[in-house]
Amino acid sequence: MDQITGRWRLGLFLALSTALMWGLLPIALKGVLGAMDAITITWFRFFVSALLIGAYIQIKGGFPWRKLAARSMAIRFAVATVCLLGNFLLYLMGLDYTTASAAQVMIQVAPMLMLLLSLFLFNERFSVGQAFGVLLFVTGLLLFFNLRLEELLGAQGRYAFGVLLVFVAALIWAVYGVIQKQLHKSFTSMEILWLIFVVGAVVFAPKANFGSFQGLGSFEWICLIFAALNTIVAYGTFAYALQHWEASRVSATITLVPVITLLGVQLTNWLWPALIVVEPMNLLSWIGASLVVVGSMAAALLKARTRRISA
Repeated sequence: MDQITGRWRLGLFLALSTALMWGLLPIALKGVLGAMDAITITWFRFFVSALLIGAYIQIKGGFPWRKLAARSMAIRFAVATVCLLGNFLLYLMGLDYTTASAAQVMIQVAPMLMLLLSLFLFNERFSVGQAFGVLLFVTGLLLFFNLRLEELLGAQGRYAFGVLLVFVAALIWAVYGVIQKQLHKSFTSMEILWLIFVVGAVVFAPKANFGSFQGLGSFEWICLIFAALNTIVAYGTFAYALQHWEASRVSATITLVPVITLLGVQLTNWLWPALIVVEPMNLLSWIGASLVVVGSMAAALLKARTRRISA
């Protein structure tokens, strides 16, 4: 078992930094989606991330290519690559059809699905507290989308299609997360991401519209560069947070992501009303968003407590 330093203040700061980056990401992506298509944006994010992470890995001694010699490891990497590439693209496509707030709340399904997959694949224990957390989470989703339930259940319009795309993105991310657990036995997080990003940059390059870069204004460039650097900073602070603080507490802190997005959207709309579409929300919607966060926290924290009691 990996040892942590116990510097919880630093761990909390790093975890909050991760949550802030992921919380602001859909707002930045919305800022550039009107001027550039999803494939080109995804290619740019992969390309920049591959370059910077590649330089970091090279400084640290290079990529351990020999570990890919095992067929089982290569297959896992291939499946993980397909899943993460699909997650990035489908999330962005879904975001184009829906609002930033809705996409960020729906993508929180990913860690819940990963939890359920882990129960079956790794025989992990499922406590009463976790079950309660999942119940709160599902209730929160229903309440958050209460104004859109008829539209969603009837699968009508662009909004419903966008939410569906984000749900599929969450589902395949959960599969990626499960495989990543196995890959972590031989590779670091940055090594895994670098190889996937390199493949992604190559795969999406033929379909990218490079001419669209010329039409970007200064604001779109800021949003695009932020989105590209976001992945490196967010995953980097997340990895370092785990070195200083318990994984369950880091995970619980990151559940604040949808709250940050919701507040960020409201602030952005207040400062620049024409910049971003605000999700229509009533009191039930805000209660639902809160339950999504509380349910996610319960699933993360009560799992750790159950293990300590049973140890």
